[in-house]
Amino acid sequence: MNAFFDSSAFAKRYIEEPGSAEVDDLCRAIDRLALSALCVPEIVSALNRRLREKTVSKADYLTLKARLLEEVRDVEIVNITDEVVARSLQLLEQSPLRAMDALHLAGALAWRADLFVTADKAQAKAAQRHGLKSRCIA
Repeated sequence: MNAFFDSSAFAKRYIEEPGSAEVDDLCRAIDRLALSALCVPEIVSALNRRLREKTVSKADYLTLKARLLEEVRDVEIVNITDEVVARSLQLLEQSPLRAMDALHLAGALAWRADLFVTADKAQAKAAQRHGLKSRCIA
């Protein structure tokens, strides 16, 4: 199975929260994994916020960031192409999505994912409305 993870779901691999174990299990079970080019900067942003809030130490931040960068070397990265942008505009007009959520979903559609994984219920519903099997891990 080919799965596309948005940032909210894939971040659960690096930020311990409800659904983290489920994301890890799913990552081990799939054949191919893809992420938007937006995903790594969004996760690093989330880790930096936790560093500023002092809910993660500098050492833990550096370890988590290194792990993220190592793991994404084996992941297919879907770039923000003209096709993805055009598709995201259609999604924004057809579903109540935020811009970044639409870009992730458009990337999954362009990549022809078998499964779209998110932690956002509205995004999961939009994925289903547009023909993708989705899984919301909240």
